[in-house]
Amino acid sequence: MKSKLQKIKSDASFRSFYRVTSNKKNQILVTAQKEKYSNLIAYMVINKILRKNKILAPKVYEHNYSKGTILIEDFGNLSFHKILSKKKKKLATYKNLVNLILKMQKINPKLKIKDIFNKNYVLKKYSNKYLHKESDLFFDWYLPLFLNKKKTLYIKRKAKKILTRVYKKLNYPNSYFVHRDFHVQNLMKVGKRIGLIDSQDAIIGNPAYDLVSLIDDVRIKTSRNLKEKIYNYYTEKKIKDYNFNNSNFLEDFKILSIQRSLKIIGIFSRLFRRDKKDEYLKLLPYAWKLLETRIDSKIFLELKKILDENISKTVRKKSNFV
Repeated sequence: MKSKLQKIKSDASFRSFYRVTSNKKNQILVTAQKEKYSNLIAYMVINKILRKNKILAPKVYEHNYSKGTILIEDFGNLSFHKILSKKKKKLATYKNLVNLILKMQKINPKLKIKDIFNKNYVLKKYSNKYLHKESDLFFDWYLPLFLNKKKTLYIKRKAKKILTRVYKKLNYPNSYFVHRDFHVQNLMKVGKRIGLIDSQDAIIGNPAYDLVSLIDDVRIKTSRNLKEKIYNYYTEKKIKDYNFNNSNFLEDFKILSIQRSLKIIGIFSRLFRRDKKDEYLKLLPYAWKLLETRIDSKIFLELKKILDENISKTVRKKSNFV
């Protein structure tokens, strides 16, 4: 019987996705010609790690590294973004997603899984250098959309010095499994379970990071009240951990929220400028709103000052730089 191939919406990576229908069964064909190791090999290994820890991630049926393809399980089209967008009362659903974060954080960070080349895959660790590499995207791709090179370099130089001091204030060690893109479009409803996709960038890092990704998700607008309730649910569960300190964790949460917002604004600007994907620009105003919500903390006074001096409210609301 012939297989039917249907292209489906791609994500922000270099991958393409196709739904393959054969004998009334669906599978997903993933192709990647760039960054094949991270987009294919890392994805397969990390899915194995997740499944080994009873977290639902797509099975891999076939792979052909030389051609840059893998065939994986199809989780369908029902993302938690679709579910939550239609729900008035969202908290119970968010609690289930937080439970998944807590479950992931129990994964042994030293767990070793063989890749297709029979080598142990070692999860990378977040570092301050890595945090800078990500927040640099804001200065390298967003600022040049409306500022000249000289001004951009001036802001970047000053802001990086400030961010160096801020990142050094992080309290928790990089010792937890972090999905790194834990937002509602990467969480799928599969029967009664939550399926986790787009896991190739997983890393060992700070326990606040995935919670930041969920609560301060640029793709879905939620009230400050709901954000606080989701945060409190996590901390109530985590308080049983004798190492948990709420004030330290809150500081880490705010730092990583600022870092992630800078990264996201930079990534979406790069997708527009480099990859001609201008649909991501419409998310920039809300990304700015999230950044402004968290930057009111004392530790961000210097950073807030330099951003306020150089990026107007009008520019922050722009969703078109054509």
